Amino acid sequence: MTTDILMPKATAVWLVDNTSLTFEQIAEFCGLHPLEVKGIADGEVARDIRGADPIANGQLSREELDLAEKNASHKLVALKSRHAEYLKPQKKAPRYTPVSRRQDRPDAIAWFLRNHPEVADSQLARILGTTKATIDQVRNRTHWNSANIKPVDPVTLGLSTQLELDAVVKKAADKKAKDDKRKGIVEPEGATLLPASETGVVEHDQPEEDHTLESVFEDEHDED
Repeated sequence: MTTDILMPKATAVWLVDNTSLTFEQIAEFCGLHPLEVKGIADGEVARDIRGADPIANGQLSREELDLAEKNASHKLVALKSRHAEYLKPQKKAPRYTPVSRRQDRPDAIAWFLRNHPEVADSQLARILGTTKATIDQVRNRTHWNSANIKPVDPVTLGLSTQLELDAVVKKAADKKAKDDKRKGIVEPEGATLLPASETGVVEHDQPEEDHTLESVFEDEHDED
């Protein structure tokens, strides 16, 4: 069987209830074991599963079913389900970069290497549509145009959106924080005030209190 059947047990339930196919034919079509199909027929398996008509959902033709019912050795051939196409995981197409923008990618790579070295090369390659080889060339200054490469952020160059850039940077920062925590590296929370002995600031002696007015007041009080 070259085509995966949607809801194999539900399909087997329907075929057991509505056709004269053998257990082996149903098992082969649905990708099940013949004993499992026998268990469905005996009511021991899939009791609460409602049957799914493979003809109605486009997985089997009526002609193919009739042919298999007349010949117990005939293996059912599944149709390509129109529903299966929607359920297949869609691979994200590689980012397309216009030819006019491709010469700007080394500048964007240089910007990332300078400002966000925590971003992995794989993430960098994905967001900029470049290769790890090009990233290494920019990093090692072996790129053919190294003399003219200047760090410019990818948003300004039109190679990514601000949202994409923020997402990549945040993901890399979170990963770095987890790695640092696992290694026991703790970043300082803020600037710490150092004692004056370490900063070089000398504390001046406090000026002596002026007792002149106090002496005058005492003298006047004695005269009274």
